[in-house]
Amino acid sequence: MARGDTGKWVARAGATGGGRTYRGQMPVKWYASLVLICVLGVALIVYSRYERQHPAPAVQPAIGAHWYQALSFDVCGSPPTPVNLPANPNASTPPVPGIRTNGDGVIQVSPTAASDAGNNATLARFVAHYPKLTLTATTLKLPGGTAYKNGQACAAGTKDAGQKASLQIKVWPYFTPPGSNHPVVFHDPAAVKLADGQLITVAFVPQGSSIPKPSSIVAMLNDRAGSAGATSTTLPTLSPTTVAGATTTTVATTAPPTSAATTTTSAHATTTTKPAASPTTTRGK
Repeated sequence: MARGDTGKWVARAGATGGGRTYRGQMPVKWYASLVLICVLGVALIVYSRYERQHPAPAVQPAIGAHWYQALSFDVCGSPPTPVNLPANPNASTPPVPGIRTNGDGVIQVSPTAASDAGNNATLARFVAHYPKLTLTATTLKLPGGTAYKNGQACAAGTKDAGQKASLQIKVWPYFTPPGSNHPVVFHDPAAVKLADGQLITVAFVPQGSSIPKPSSIVAMLNDRAGSAGATSTTLPTLSPTTVAGATTTTVATTAPPTSAATTTTSAHATTTTKPAASPTTTRGK
């Protein structure tokens, strides 16, 4: 077909609106697109409303929470019981670290910023807040102490002197069973997510050595009991509590003493004797 004939055909088709056949067809795709847009719009509105009414719970610990973990260090088995860190040197310098210790072998997790809350509340975060404490997946150095690296021999004077040791972080998920019966060993402090009531012993010891529980379990229980009104975690009922693996110590509230006069009841005071009925008072006689 010549170029001129093609132009005339296009002009005629345009003049007729695409021809009778085209004008008689329903624009199905156009209407389908409108329906799809409407359905997607309604679905998004419903989903948005649901998300607003049912917000996802925040990852704990949230800002304002108050959690406690017992933490001790066992370096080459000496001294016989794991040692505790002194209080954070920067605990009184604003901003106060949201993860810190007061020197009683207890980590306090009380986030005031997102950097210490949720999944950021790890043992590595505690170490970052504690000056001159080094703890990585391969190295341990307590403030003022010797730096130990995996494969290094324990120093003279320690229980494991001369033996090659490595870093192990033993974590008991909770201080009562079943958590206290199923410890987990970590190597990277960043992998240790802190939890309320947790027990943690950081040890540099030979492979196969027995790693004891922290020596500060009772201190942790006392701290938790003292802040029961402020913590966001429900405290378990301990009646009486003897923590497995720790020094046998009962955490209980001592009742005020009472005098013997108020606590001792005479048998004569509690026994009521009924008088015998006289035969002369019997009715009908």
